[in-house]
Amino acid sequence: MDHDRQNQLIVDQFTAQAEPFAAYAPHSDENAMRLVREAAGIGPDDDVLDVACGPGLVACDFAAHARRVTGVDITPGMIDQASKLQASRGLANVDFSVVFSRYAFHHLLEPSAVLREMARVCRPGGRVVVVDVYSRDPEQGAAYDAVEKLRDPSHTKALGLDEFAALYESAGLKAEAPRFYGLDVKLDDLLRASDPEPGADDEVRRIFRADLGVDRLGVNAREIDGEVWFTFPIAVVVGRKL
Repeated sequence: MDHDRQNQLIVDQFTAQAEPFAAYAPHSDENAMRLVREAAGIGPDDDVLDVACGPGLVACDFAAHARRVTGVDITPGMIDQASKLQASRGLANVDFSVVFSRYAFHHLLEPSAVLREMARVCRPGGRVVVVDVYSRDPEQGAAYDAVEKLRDPSHTKALGLDEFAALYESAGLKAEAPRFYGLDVKLDDLLRASDPEPGADDEVRRIFRADLGVDRLGVNAREIDGEVWFTFPIAVVVGRKL
């Protein structure tokens, strides 16, 4: 797939998802936000760049603690949502001691190139932080990627922890031990906030129900009161620019 087509897929998907993505409660979970904020070491002297900021959920959270936050995203609809959130919170400090990205690397065709650029614009001694879903091994990763592409055609690949480590090393960053959290979601709620191809949502439901008690997808699919729930495994990877 070429970069222009992938970028258009991302814009199409997240233009459709902009409002539901911004309103989807798990994306604003305070415990996860606090863990990420603490792992990134966000403080009053930091100037933060949020890469692929989406609707500005993290940027606006960081802006309450940092000196300045700048958010960039290729999807105009996401920037519109970020601007509304910024205005609603009265934030004015939204160039980089921290360069940050959340839930974006699994959409990238060349994550190594993006990470190198993030490292390039980071100050010496600053932190480069990536928060994203990760795979535990190639077999699980392939199964997860297949179903996730049905739900969201702009998905490319959930990286493994060893792949993240290699990316950070090649970008000249000294990586810390990753931190982890789980993002618990109800499948039908997530599908309503997504924009899959017609009929793909039913296939996603079938795959998840077949994975109950099996965990081939690596997301702890389970049934609660007749509804399928699962947990996105999220890694917080912090590297310091030497």
